[in-house]
Amino acid sequence: MTEEADALEAERETGTDAPLAERVEAILLIVDEPIALVALAAAVHAPVPAVRQTLESLVEDYDGRGRGPRRGFELREVGGGWRLYVREDHDDLVAEFIGGQAPARLSQAALETLAVIAYKQPVTRGQVASIRAVNVDSVVRTLLARGLITELFADSETGAINYGTTDQLLQHLGINSIDELPPISPLLDDGAEGFDEGSLR
Repeated sequence: MTEEADALEAERETGTDAPLAERVEAILLIVDEPIALVALAAAVHAPVPAVRQTLESLVEDYDGRGRGPRRGFELREVGGGWRLYVREDHDDLVAEFIGGQAPARLSQAALETLAVIAYKQPVTRGQVASIRAVNVDSVVRTLLARGLITELFADSETGAINYGTTDQLLQHLGINSIDELPPISPLLDDGAEGFDEGSLR
């Protein structure tokens, strides 16, 4: 009862009438990496205990343990944060659909992002965005959908996903190893400061 009262008080303070569960879902739908409980609570302007209870209720709801059916997606806590995922049962279906929808060519932004990941890997989305000085969320999603990059692991402290290239990219490039990529020209300054010295070949 106290948690519900805290949530109602938080809603009054922020001037929103939207239920807490709706606000939590809205944030979860747009995050590309697991979001920590405290960060999520701050984003929806609600107390941490109330948000934790809401997450637990959503997990039960999506898993079909409530009054509704089991959903094709699930809410999981990964690397210290929360994120929505397609259920493993539907991985093949989604991969087939995305593959059929993928454009024939990559945009310039996608090519630049792919180059940063190829030379810098393992690298987080935030690090790529810092190097390119632009938001790369949609581009990373595109590259994942095309099977050119993959999620390698989540940082144990921040939960940030680290990305790397795939064998499929090597096949497209006609090389056997990422080490066969040409060296980055020392005359090109753009993005160079974002690379570790040992990454420049």
